[in-house]
Amino acid sequence: MICFALAACGQAATAEPTAVGIGTRVYPTPTWIDTQVYPNTQVYPNSPTATRVDTPTAHRPSLTPTPPPSLYVAPYLPEALRAAVILPEGWVLTGNPEGATEKIEAGGENPVSRWVYALVAPFPTITDEVTSTELRDAWGGQPLAAMPVSIFVDESTYGTLSALWGQPSAEGVKILPSDQLLDAAWDNRPAWAIVPFEALEPRWKVLTVDGQSPVRKDFDPAGYALSVPFSAPEAGLPATNRDPSKMTTVAMTGVTALVRATAWMMEEKGVLYPAVDIRDWLRAADITHISNEVPFDPDCPRPNPGQPELVFCSDPKYIALLEDIGTDVVELTGDHFIDPGPEATLFTMDLYRQVGWLTYGGGANLDDGLSPAKFEHNGNKIAFVGCNAKGGGYATASDTYPGAAACGYDTLHAEIAQLVSEGYLVIATFQHQEYYSYKVKPEYRPDFTGMADAGAVIVQGSQAHQPQNFEFYDGSFIHYGLGNLFFDQIKELGGDGLPLDRAFIDQHVFYDGRYISTEVLTIQFVDFARSRPMTPEEREAFLTVIFKASGWGR
Repeated sequence: MICFALAACGQAATAEPTAVGIGTRVYPTPTWIDTQVYPNTQVYPNSPTATRVDTPTAHRPSLTPTPPPSLYVAPYLPEALRAAVILPEGWVLTGNPEGATEKIEAGGENPVSRWVYALVAPFPTITDEVTSTELRDAWGGQPLAAMPVSIFVDESTYGTLSALWGQPSAEGVKILPSDQLLDAAWDNRPAWAIVPFEALEPRWKVLTVDGQSPVRKDFDPAGYALSVPFSAPEAGLPATNRDPSKMTTVAMTGVTALVRATAWMMEEKGVLYPAVDIRDWLRAADITHISNEVPFDPDCPRPNPGQPELVFCSDPKYIALLEDIGTDVVELTGDHFIDPGPEATLFTMDLYRQVGWLTYGGGANLDDGLSPAKFEHNGNKIAFVGCNAKGGGYATASDTYPGAAACGYDTLHAEIAQLVSEGYLVIATFQHQEYYSYKVKPEYRPDFTGMADAGAVIVQGSQAHQPQNFEFYDGSFIHYGLGNLFFDQIKELGGDGLPLDRAFIDQHVFYDGRYISTEVLTIQFVDFARSRPMTPEEREAFLTVIFKASGWGR
């Protein structure tokens, strides 16, 4: 202690000390303080000469900053799902799935979203269904003999299904940009593709997988092999890309005439007899269309199966058949709507109003007949317009007289354009010229395409007793003739010498304001009144003929 004091005194004697002030006393600055080495020293405010000594950085405890929580979004996520991802405040995106705090990816233990895909093929495809096992085999490069060599997918679908099913074989799956899939599949028929539900459009045919189809109302996503679960944190993702509350199905039918041998069998076997095998198809639709050519008449005589004359009427009790199949809208463009006279026509119009059905294409007068039938269902606005293309005595509606409405194309085209401007999806139908051929006559085609040019998304011929060909025209679906629904003209020979005992029911699907798909149902008549669904063999033969007539014969 003495030596330390002396040393201190000696130092003070040879150099003027630098003072460190504490209170009122002054102490020399310790020699171990160097403000050059410790640049963070601060002068205390109470003393301009006082200094605070900081701990050297090298001697401080090591502090590791806590990284922010991170979210990994699988790069194959569907675009609509990716766009819905909202990054929580304070989170960051990462490309490293292993180090991520949370992940959004296919599968996982806590799925919060289920994305529906569809197995599709070009519309003129005979195959209707496969099993999930067959689909997985095709993914792995082992298709069945009746299946195509390759399945077309886009990059996102490839990544999603690979995450669930494993990497496919190079031969089994071909990757293309999403906007090229449809044309590539059509150019390489037979071909399949897998697309997300939101990518459906009418030129695709949706195939069922294990009996499940996402364009049907009874679809169960939980039992569907192409319903993909995505796991995610609470990121506000949409629950699905297929919301049944946005879907509307419309069943369109061909000729109905409850007369002659059809009516006679209804008297013998019961009014509901003609539809016993197909009623569920018709009732399943949200909107069921019937083209009833013949008016109901309280004075209609008992039907004669061999009735030679073509003055037709139906007993009012037969309306029970149309009620049983779930009719919603009645087309009145038929040739025989005025046969028994104006009183029966007006009686029929009143009968339809009583049961709550909408009508179009004919009515109490011309203005009534040209007025569209409008529906709004599940957010979809659908309108029906129609006319009789034969004119003359077949289309008698005028300002003061009832009957079918004659086609005034300029007027109808303007009406369609107006409906489209109001947000309606328009279905236009004709009672056109009758002829017996599977293929439309070239001279009549412009009447149909003109309706499509005006904006109709579906155009249909309702006159044909022989079913006729399809066409996709500038985004619209045209079916030139469906054949009979309830009518006895089934034994006569049509084009190619085949009987008229087969027909179509077209089921169109609308979703979120778009027309997205058509499923063609095929029926085979077993007698003059009743039809049934075709067997697979009958359906294959029938579709082969119609696809060939449509120019899709490969």
